[in-house]
Amino acid sequence: MGIETSCDETAAAVITTDGHIASNVIASQATLHAPYGGVVPEVASRHHLELVAPVIREALRGADATFGDIEMVAVTQGPGLIGALLVGLATAKAIAWSRHLVLAPVDHLDGHVASLYLQPEPLEPPFLCLLASGGHTMLLDVSGRGDQRLLGTTLDDAAGEAFDKGARLLGLGYPGGREIDRLARDGDPGAFDFPVARVPGLDFSFSGLKTALLYATRELSPPELERRRADLAASYQHAIVRALVGRVREAAHQTGARTIAVVGGVAANSELRTALSDAALAPLSLCTDNAAMIASAGRFAEAVPYPGYLGLDAYASR
Repeated sequence: MGIETSCDETAAAVITTDGHIASNVIASQATLHAPYGGVVPEVASRHHLELVAPVIREALRGADATFGDIEMVAVTQGPGLIGALLVGLATAKAIAWSRHLVLAPVDHLDGHVASLYLQPEPLEPPFLCLLASGGHTMLLDVSGRGDQRLLGTTLDDAAGEAFDKGARLLGLGYPGGREIDRLARDGDPGAFDFPVARVPGLDFSFSGLKTALLYATRELSPPELERRRADLAASYQHAIVRALVGRVREAAHQTGARTIAVVGGVAANSELRTALSDAALAPLSLCTDNAAMIASAGRFAEAVPYPGYLGLDAYASR
């Protein structure tokens, strides 16, 4: 069983030891946080408390299983919102302790990579992996399941964070990435020439792009801004995708990687999926936060035997 509560999705899943998904239940809080334009940690934590038990029951029901069928519990230990993480971690401890089961603490980012190891088309390492989400953007050299090396990361905003902040500047809703992707389909990606930061190595930077969008919106009158909102969204999205794809191709050239994979919430972006159509793309249902990926990662994590995990704590960042 996998349990995920790192941000604003309460999720539970049951998978088999060879990676078949028996159930994967996600309760999203997006509508609760939409009025604020982003996730409110206290609101997220309180709703995880309300939702975690029903979501777990639904996951067991969907898998036609009981707690007696569970052999291991995997849970996100971090990174994420500390209050939200503690809800999932405490729940996982209680389930594992009550059944004398082992518990596998999982790094959320390892979970995204492990989404590629699930059936029906598991990806075998080695491969180069782009992990792009709301809180992280990084390039990983994955040499084995549970064995990966960091090649590059963001120096400021993550790609998903840039999407969310850009959406707020354009007066769009939350989640920002989905809203920009939707609006961009009606716009011209070449209407505005937004910059792509060139930083040393294989790192990323999106803060300058966000500032460029801010200046562009300020230079337009309200009627003109409304008329050109789709063009702004399309051009802004195109710049983010161009930055991601450029770094991926550069990393593949440097490492000699023959296989490229893309995971994380931003992997659901339609332009990115088109631009990297030759890559192994995480299924749309496994791009955003979910518990099947946490259960998958738990198979390769160092499990803690009963009752040694009772002292485990969550961590907000790496």
